[in-house]
Amino acid sequence: MKTEADTVADLEALRRIYPEPREAALKKVLHRFDAHARRFVGRSPFLVLSTSDGLGRVDASPRGGEPGFVHVLDDETCLVPDWPGNNRLDSLENIVVSGGVGLLFLIPGLDETLRINGRATLSVSTLLRQRFARPDGRLPATVIVVAVEEVYLHCARALRRSELWNPARHLAKAEFPTMGQMLADQIKGYDGAASDRLAQENRHNLY
Repeated sequence: MKTEADTVADLEALRRIYPEPREAALKKVLHRFDAHARRFVGRSPFLVLSTSDGLGRVDASPRGGEPGFVHVLDDETCLVPDWPGNNRLDSLENIVVSGGVGLLFLIPGLDETLRINGRATLSVSTLLRQRFARPDGRLPATVIVVAVEEVYLHCARALRRSELWNPARHLAKAEFPTMGQMLADQIKGYDGAASDRLAQENRHNLY
């Protein structure tokens, strides 16, 4: 049973549990892109975008595309296209209100990750949006412009512990409910079967 004595309530108490970080863990933090960070972003097809609102409530959203779908504009700026989704706009609203962002980049097969922290704004610049034009001419609705404050590589332990890239650990689809089935359980009157059919029809319509 949780008691007040079980709660870590201040930084001194926290440091009594965990030792000080190694020197390399502190010195690895850069404040701009170097060649390795640029290469990592250029090979990554997936990231998690973290934001918070004006009250400190946080959100994490997955973003994906072809490897290199995020563009490094210069040594201190990267661009994330925002394509159509469910229109909840959780991340975008938080960026407009607060602006602080954290990005975690992953590359399939690589256990290390890349972390970027900074400040973000939303742009509707046609010039920036055209950088991400699809073959049919479609453009993202907005571009998230991230002004980099911290860039650093993260060690491999978490992904190695999880064996995320190990095919033997991958879950067979039949072992888990579909999105439609789960939503039908959560939302009264929801047509899960129709939702699954639509998802199947649109599975290649990614933009």
